[in-house]
Amino acid sequence: MHAAALALPPLSQLYNEHRPRALAIARRIVGDTDDAEDVVQDVFARLARRAPGFGGRAAWSTWLHRVMVNSSINWLRARKRRERLTHEPQEPLSPELLAVGAEMERHFGEALEDINEQQRQVLYLREVRGLSYPEIARLLRIPEGTVKSTLHRARQRALTLMAERGQQP
Repeated sequence: MHAAALALPPLSQLYNEHRPRALAIARRIVGDTDDAEDVVQDVFARLARRAPGFGGRAAWSTWLHRVMVNSSINWLRARKRRERLTHEPQEPLSPELLAVGAEMERHFGEALEDINEQQRQVLYLREVRGLSYPEIARLLRIPEGTVKSTLHRARQRALTLMAERGQQP
């Protein structure tokens, strides 16, 4: 493939053409217009420095969609971590319950790292974000039946991995 085939149009042109769609993708995932704008700005700021991962194997819009979905999910994860640090529990939990909860979360996170990307995304969007099957299907551009079967396989795989490691689900 020639280097010219990998060249991106000027960033201002990409931003003007794709910002509305990028914002819509981020808004569907993060649930807030201001937060979605932050995600879009972050993605385009990173693109201004370089186009990470764009290899010209897919259309620019397809690649941007994937980057926006992944960046939005990562933003949600970071927000969840920040909220955990800033919010006090309603009722103080015993040290034992806190330890068990932290251990379970760690085990589940390790299991998630070992399942494929589509399963991880579907599981995260359903269980953490609480999106419906149709919302996930539209967001990831896959049929609703695929969302359901992928979610089932992701749950089974995560539980199997945890059991194989001797971790109680």
